[in-house]
Amino acid sequence: MAVITFAHRGGRADLPENTLPAFRRALDLGARGLETDAWRSADGEVVLVHDERIRRGLRRVRVPDASAAELRALDVPRLADLYAECGSAFELSVDLKDREVVHPLIDVARAAGGGAPGRLWICTASQKLLAKLRDVAPDVKLVYSPGRNRVAPAAMERHAADLAAQGVDCLNLHHSEWTRGLVALVHRFGLKAFAWDAQETRYILAALRQGVDGIYCDRVDRMVATVGEWTATVDDDR
Repeated sequence: MAVITFAHRGGRADLPENTLPAFRRALDLGARGLETDAWRSADGEVVLVHDERIRRGLRRVRVPDASAAELRALDVPRLADLYAECGSAFELSVDLKDREVVHPLIDVARAAGGGAPGRLWICTASQKLLAKLRDVAPDVKLVYSPGRNRVAPAAMERHAADLAAQGVDCLNLHHSEWTRGLVALVHRFGLKAFAWDAQETRYILAALRQGVDGIYCDRVDRMVATVGEWTATVDDDR
């Protein structure tokens, strides 16, 4: 699989984050994937926003206490709106902000059809949740995303073995934590390696040299151009 270029929060350097225009523009710019964050609204809908509390002008709203319609008026879309607007022919990385949202999230992806569940990468720092999901959601991808500097390098081999045994598909680390050797290690256990917060060209290139499988970046144009040029150079050398 080619390196997945994930537009972080829809590519928030260009347009307001986690909005339909941002998602649409990221795909138009050539991103192979979108990244977003999911909560469950008061009426049970899967809504895409990073923070639990949002502010628009003088209005302050706690996401779990608001209906999807109320949130839509504040430019917070539902996951169903994203699929309706953009289809499902892209990889979608979703950071779980609320454990209650995970099963509705999977249901919406399945309802979208077009192979959406197989392109859905569910990210969380909870290994226990991932292990439970593997049994009930064999059609989605599971990503262990522990945050920065949460896994001791000395324990990484045991950690990778445990993740593989639990059926996890990918390990997502800050770009600065990956090395060529560490990428090779997780690949040996059948895991993908994703690198987040690779905002500068030098960081993107470093991650590519290390062999990662996915990159998260706010600047979609920069990411797509850098990965494209790198891929062309690698292909020419073969």
